Parts: sequence; C-alpha cells; structure tokens
Amino acid sequence: MTTAEPNARSWPRAVGIGLLVSIVTAAVMLALTAAGLSPFPKPPSLAFAETMLGRALPLPVGLLFHTAYVTFWSVIFVRYFPRRDLWTALGLAGVLWLVILVVFFPVVGWGFAGVSVSPRLIPASFVPHLLFGLLLWGLDEYLPAFRSARSSTN
Repeated sequence: MTTAEPNARSWPRAVGIGLLVSIVTAAVMLALTAAGLSPFPKPPSLAFAETMLGRALPLPVGLLFHTAYVTFWSVIFVRYFPRRDLWTALGLAGVLWLVILVVFFPVVGWGFAGVSVSPRLIPASFVPHLLFGLLLWGLDEYLPAFRSARSSTN
C-alpha cells in the first residue's frame, strides 16, 4: 500500500493517475481497432455515449465518456480504497468487467455479455479491464506523490 507520503491520496495525483490510465487504455484499444483486431462494432464508450444522448456522435465524444468513466473509478480507488494493492486493483477491474457484461452491453443493444454481437466480446472486453487494473495499481504504486512547496522547505 502506498501511504508513506501524506498526499499519496491527493486529488491531483488521483486525477492524474486516472487520466494516464484512460489515455493508455484508449490508445491500446484504438490501436487494436485500427489493426482490425477488435470484435466491437464500435468503441464501447462511443456506443454508450450514443445510447445516452440518442444520436450518432463522433469518436472524440466517446473518448470523453471513456476518460470520465476511467478517471472516476481511478479516483475512487486512489482516494478511498483502504487497500490499494495489485489484487484489489484487479478485483475492481473484475467487478467493472462483470458490470460491463451484465449492464452496459445490454443497455447499448449488444445483449447480455455482448453475445448478440459476438461471444468474442467477452474476452475482448476482459483485456482492457485487465489492463486497467494493472495500470491503476502500477501507477498508484510507483508514481510518486506530489510534494507541496511547504513540505520541501522543512
């Protein structure tokens, strides 16, 4: 657990970790899509944004939804989870993956676990969640806490 520094749970650090996790996971998923390796009919965050707003949207709107979602859960982990180890981060990622399968995919019209589109959505949606958990833990564990000017003058 990374709590040696008093501000290891600071808002700027938590948001920064969330943004970094969001950028890396989005870059990986966009690269897989560009390479033709993604079984998704469209990026899931874009599908969600279109469902919520009831119209077709450009990819950047989906990326904003992705960033908000990933940053939110990253902040919750960094700021409020009492244990912030690898297994806890992977546990959060696993729970979020199950929510995607059971709630998110049906909401966007892809059916329970995405099987209306393809059973391949099950493992394909697991990969970014695994990456989320690993990045979340790694950045929280190894990204140094910000030091305030006041603490560095002592």
